[in-house]
Amino acid sequence: MYVKDTSASTLKKEICAVLFRYNLQIENIRDQGYDGASNMRGEWNGLQALFARDCPYAYYVHCIAHKLQLALVAASREANHIHQFFIQLALIINIVGGSSKHHDDLQSIHAVEIKNLVAYNVIETRRGVNQIDTLQRPEDTRWSSHNQSFCSMIRMFGATCSVINKISNEGANYSQRGDAEAAYMILTSFKFILILHLMKEIMGLTNMLCQTLQQKLLDILNAMSQVSTTQSLIQKMRDDGSRRQDEGSPTTVEHHFRVDIFTVAIDFELQELKNRFSEQAVELLILCVALSHKDTYKSFKIDDICKLAEKFYPRDFTEQEKICLKFQLQHYKLDVPKHQDFQTMSTLFELYRGLVVSEKSKIYPLIDRLIRLVLTLPVSIATTERAFSAMKLIKTRLRTRMEDEFFADHLVVYIEKGIAKNFTSEMIMDEFYSISNRRRA
Repeated sequence: MYVKDTSASTLKKEICAVLFRYNLQIENIRDQGYDGASNMRGEWNGLQALFARDCPYAYYVHCIAHKLQLALVAASREANHIHQFFIQLALIINIVGGSSKHHDDLQSIHAVEIKNLVAYNVIETRRGVNQIDTLQRPEDTRWSSHNQSFCSMIRMFGATCSVINKISNEGANYSQRGDAEAAYMILTSFKFILILHLMKEIMGLTNMLCQTLQQKLLDILNAMSQVSTTQSLIQKMRDDGSRRQDEGSPTTVEHHFRVDIFTVAIDFELQELKNRFSEQAVELLILCVALSHKDTYKSFKIDDICKLAEKFYPRDFTEQEKICLKFQLQHYKLDVPKHQDFQTMSTLFELYRGLVVSEKSKIYPLIDRLIRLVLTLPVSIATTERAFSAMKLIKTRLRTRMEDEFFADHLVVYIEKGIAKNFTSEMIMDEFYSISNRRRA
């Protein structure tokens, strides 16, 4: 589907047209999943909000597959001072890493620093530590590259200053010397050092959550717990940093660094986390875990499952069915776990398939219905991000004239390549040949 206007209202209109084409009703939407674009997630006029007005049970769950740390970096750059810092960091790394000679000088100076620190017992010595390092370049397409870049700059700060100072004095031409001198002034400024340590702390606090969300087999309950702890730690960092603020002197230099840089950067991070993990979405995902059959059904909680149906899917169950659901769950908890086939299943999808194969879905139809509703969540979480990533790979500059229908077909084959690889070229040719014969007949 191609649209010239990417406003939320236009996107909603086009999506509704596609749903209507396949005889799908908007009021039956139960879940939504989008990336972090403002036209998608806007609380009042975003695409998810517009659908929620027509269907209050179309819950918005942010694409968990989306690389969170890169989004947090982008959010922090909304603060002008942080954006300038990233430009300056890239400039410094380019100057030092611009030639093999400068890179060798950096590592030689760093090796001498480590040797001196070891000699004075400032740093510990054991196998695997005190390796000769290099500056890491942050890249928007590399996972955790920004956090690694901050850490490497702090580790090699002294060596970096020495190399840049040397270039400013001994550079081959005025351009090298001038750029190096400007970079040295930036590198040794209090503002740059403050933001460097601030971003290291923020990315360090969020790194565990980011890594958890990228795991292939995601533990939703632990992931949502880490969302809560990450938000709490960042909020504590903000509160501790703001507690000493002198309200009587709002024009001081300290006020500028504390309010215009420190507080603003953290607030953008907190807002990004809030946008991606709303209280409603977190509660929905946590309640879904109550259906889990891992660890001999220790997470299976009847009250939470009933709450899930009552609060999030009220239109899908009548009042009488909600009462019956609780009784079905009591029988289910005693029946299903004792069967050997169900004990080896590790995902909700495997559980649903097992219920269908064993025909227990007919015995517990309300549980079967609830599981099917919950299974739409991982689909809306994962496939959206896969589709956007595929679009960037498929529709390159060389393919900008690709027609929409062919482009859509191409995307389906690429996104579902796990299924497509089961078909050989001979099988496809045979299928077209049989179609041709049927048409002639």
